This record gives sequence, structure tokens and C-alpha cells, in this order.
Amino acid sequence: MEFSRNVRCSRSFAYAPLLHFYLHPIFSVLKTTLFEHVLNAIPIEKDQRLRERANWGDAPEQTFEQFVEMWNRCTREPDYTPPVGDSARQAGERLAHFLSELALSEPEQTTTDHYILVTHGGLITDFLVHTLPTQELHAWVPDFVAVQHTLIPECSITTLAYEQGQVMLKDLASVQHLHSDVREQE
Repeated sequence: MEFSRNVRCSRSFAYAPLLHFYLHPIFSVLKTTLFEHVLNAIPIEKDQRLRERANWGDAPEQTFEQFVEMWNRCTREPDYTPPVGDSARQAGERLAHFLSELALSEPEQTTTDHYILVTHGGLITDFLVHTLPTQELHAWVPDFVAVQHTLIPECSITTLAYEQGQVMLKDLASVQHLHSDVREQE
């Protein structure tokens, strides 16, 4: 199932007018290879700024239950810095700085450039919570902050635009491409 979702996700970008593709280095060789195969004309850059705020296994001897509690505390207390990783606010700001850097790196006439950033759902919601007004987030999902850990399914696509110096949320966690009629080669 996961392989099928990864194929569908990578194929959904095959005909997009892309110029830049960034991937967090923790993603498996398989996922990287799928994206490279489908998007063979576009160089893929791995960037540590796309890492999650923390990952289970970063702290030796930490149980999964301890990780979940640490994660939940970071969500409840955005300035809490866990023993490993970043606070939710730091993670969101890291992605915000990366996106600003991308937006500012292009001349004004190419602001329609498209970028793909393959990252983690927690980082996406940390960014959104610390960048967009709460009322805008609640227009997408009531009680966004309270349920943010449930919002971004694997292989979903969140679309942002940078317009007149502001980040605009265009689509949140779309999975439409996973239900398309695209067939994998056997």
C-alpha cells in the first residue's frame, strides 16, 4: 500500500511546471528514487531544514509512549524545547525561513515558479500554526490547533502560494491524487 501511494504521489507531479524540488534527507532511498524517476529533468536537493521537529528514535531508550507525550507537550506548549529536536515554534519558523528564502531567491518576473518540498505533516502544521492567523486556519478546520496531529495524512499534498509577500494556504492535505485512475506498472 505504501509503495502504491508513493508512486501515485510522485506521478502527480510529473506534468507540473516545476523548477525546484527539495526533499528531507530522512526519506527512504525508494521514495527518492521514485521522485527522481518521475521527475528526471528536475534536480532533487536534500535539505535538513525540512526535518520534523523530532523523530521517534532520536533519543536513545525513549519509548514510543514517551515520544508521543513529548510530541503532545510540544504541541500544547509551542515554546517548550524537548530533550531532542526543536520546539513546535522553532520548527515552524525554520520552515517559514526556508520558504521566505525560496521566495526571495527568484526575480520578480518568476514568482510563478513551482517548488515541491517533501517533508513531514508535523512540520507543515507547525509552520501553519505559527504563520497564519488562527481564524484562517479555523476556516479550513475548526479547532485546527487542537487536531493538528490528525490533519496531514501520508503522501498528502498541501499547496501554498507566496503572494505580495504573504503566504497563502491554497489547499490543505489533499489526497485526491491518491484516488486517481493512475495505474502502476506491474
